Amino acid sequence: MQEKEGYKTIKTDLLIIGAGGSGLRAAVEAVKAGIKVTIVSKSLLGKAHTVMAEGGIAASLGDVDPEDNWKVHFKDTMVEGVYISDWRLVEKLAKEAPDRVYELERMGALFDRTPEKKIMQRAFGAHTYRRLCHVGDKTGLELLRTLEDQIIHSENVTVLDEIFVTKLVKNKDKVIGAIALDMKKGEFLAINSKSTIIAGGGCGRIYEVTSNSWESTGDGIALAFDAGAEVRDMEMIQFHPTGMIWPSGVRGLLVTEGVRGEGGLLYNTKGERFMLRYSPVKKELDARDVVARAIYNEIKEGRGTEHGGVYLDISYKGKDFIMKKLPGMYTQFMDFAGVDITKEKMEVAPTTHYYMGGIKVDPDTNATNVEGLFAVGEAASGVHGANRLGGNSLADLLVFGKYVGESASLYAKEAKEYEIGEKVVMDEINRIKGFLKKDGINPYTLTEKLRNTMSENVGIIREENGLKKALSDIEEIKKDYSKVGIDGSLKFNPGLLQCMELYNMFTISELLVKGAILRKESRGAHFRSDFPKKDKNWLKNIIFRKNGDKLESYTSTYPDLPPHLAEILPEEKYE
Repeated sequence: MQEKEGYKTIKTDLLIIGAGGSGLRAAVEAVKAGIKVTIVSKSLLGKAHTVMAEGGIAASLGDVDPEDNWKVHFKDTMVEGVYISDWRLVEKLAKEAPDRVYELERMGALFDRTPEKKIMQRAFGAHTYRRLCHVGDKTGLELLRTLEDQIIHSENVTVLDEIFVTKLVKNKDKVIGAIALDMKKGEFLAINSKSTIIAGGGCGRIYEVTSNSWESTGDGIALAFDAGAEVRDMEMIQFHPTGMIWPSGVRGLLVTEGVRGEGGLLYNTKGERFMLRYSPVKKELDARDVVARAIYNEIKEGRGTEHGGVYLDISYKGKDFIMKKLPGMYTQFMDFAGVDITKEKMEVAPTTHYYMGGIKVDPDTNATNVEGLFAVGEAASGVHGANRLGGNSLADLLVFGKYVGESASLYAKEAKEYEIGEKVVMDEINRIKGFLKKDGINPYTLTEKLRNTMSENVGIIREENGLKKALSDIEEIKKDYSKVGIDGSLKFNPGLLQCMELYNMFTISELLVKGAILRKESRGAHFRSDFPKKDKNWLKNIIFRKNGDKLESYTSTYPDLPPHLAEILPEEKYE
């Protein structure tokens, strides 16, 4: 690290923005390639949102149900993505997830076991077979711990935490690094990199109620979009059926699908197991969009609890079973709500959970359309289409974390090194310092307005007038953004962080809303009450890109399925 007037410079072969599962898995592969890696994390190492993926990793090991195989996993993923997933990515996911699970096990992950000492697998919504490899209800935490252990002792890896990346820098059409603020020290960094991976996660915080941790404000997607990267499926955001609803301080906190996977049942206040009406075959284990809409409807029609939820009950399974299978959920409800789930029902309601949309990537390399820039994990799109299957997020980050680590490292080895110019750095520093003023509009006021309009108008059920109202509100927020400011200094200033995050939040929100307006049908997580049916004419993806100051959109379709995959899928997609 070199010191210049007003900032410090760093030179690295590979810059990874994000220290969650996908970023760390990419780093593991880059270490093998022998290149110098710098990982920057907005939060602290080990506290990434990956820890909230509690239920397990979807992989067709066949340890519990021997009939399972990659073809069934492929079919389940394509069907629940409602046929707008990139089949090239889905094939890789389904075929390679088992190898990545075994690899993680060799790294030291301690999975739950069957009596025969195989990896235990549990049922999850819309999976044909019991497929989720798990560590109780703390799978994401174990995955992160294992991957961290692989990289923290490497001399070629530098991890910088509490770093906020404000801008990707380009030389002509190639990304050559980033400018960032060290929030601990109040210092700016110019990070020169031959190759850059966006692994910054999703954007659940654009809604009032979310399972996402505070970091999930769409930073990575917005950075890439501003640098010229195309984004895809931005209208597709998943509402998890079960989040905590009470007390208000933990509203939205995830109640893992593992509860339903282990036998948890949903009831309304009339004591009716209502999923028998909405989905008599799959019941509580139907796809997340189906269960979330069912719960939403029960609450809306007056059969919800006093706090605006429904009941989830697994107490009938007994204390020993629950403490073995769901110890985290027991602790979560006991500590936060004073509810003993071995004896009492849980109150739950839908919560914003996962972004299927994101940066468009090449199916072979995870490269974006911008030279030198790659994307992976929740920040990328293509695998999950219109609706993600539970457990596929962790499979996604393991499979494509490996791919992107390989391809970005290979690119870095052959790329020319560029240095970020001083003027570019100073201009960005002055822009960020411009937020430090006593008479500015409070960023929290605009953030709250954004979350309110997204929650009211762009939620589980959408329609044209509400979407246009949200778009109008976002336009007002954009106009007021130039007046945003906060008192204090560059160091330890959450208000300044909110100023910077707000731009990313309304950028993502605008793209999400415009995509939802364009898609005049209902598909997966995107449900339009004014267009409640699936339309075969919308068997395609909406893609946005920047052209100067203009926003452009177009639609695209994937290449036709090859015969060996076409024969796996039913014809229902054309109905």
